Amino acid sequence: MILTQSNHIQMLNNFRINRSLILSYNISLPKIDLLIMEELLTLKSLLLKGDIPGSLAIVEELEEMSKKDIIKTIRSYAVILLLHLIKQQAENRTTRSWDISIRNSVLEIQEENKRPKGAGFYLPLEELFMVLETAYRQAINKASLEVEEGRYEPKELSQLVNQEAIINQAMTLISLEAEDEVNS
Repeated sequence: MILTQSNHIQMLNNFRINRSLILSYNISLPKIDLLIMEELLTLKSLLLKGDIPGSLAIVEELEEMSKKDIIKTIRSYAVILLLHLIKQQAENRTTRSWDISIRNSVLEIQEENKRPKGAGFYLPLEELFMVLETAYRQAINKASLEVEEGRYEPKELSQLVNQEAIINQAMTLISLEAEDEVNS
């Protein structure tokens, strides 16, 4: 099918109608998917018009949305990783379950951060460190419910553990996993 401007306008209108139907029936589609779909249709429209600067602006927006989504996913796994490292340090012990959660979180962070076709990582170590720092407060809140069966408030627990050591340990685990990936 050859796409004419009127066909393309019809496609855009169909997408808007379908999106409205999806939203009216409360069908759960990730918000990011709808945004990406809208951006892709806009990109296609701009390309058909020959608007290269406008197209490049949309590509940059898509890259930014993708990176934000990756950071959000990494932060979620970082909370789990830090939660278990906090519990290990606070209780001065570990369990097999904690060790597996730590290992799985590290693997998920590495997988999410890895660019396709071995082209490096989305987040350099400095940015990854900042994500861990952001996730730490949430991890302390969650750990306060679990350490010694919820005995400590988050503020008390944060005074019992060494934030710098925990974040550095997380970075070491993630970095070791990254080196293993490169050497495999």
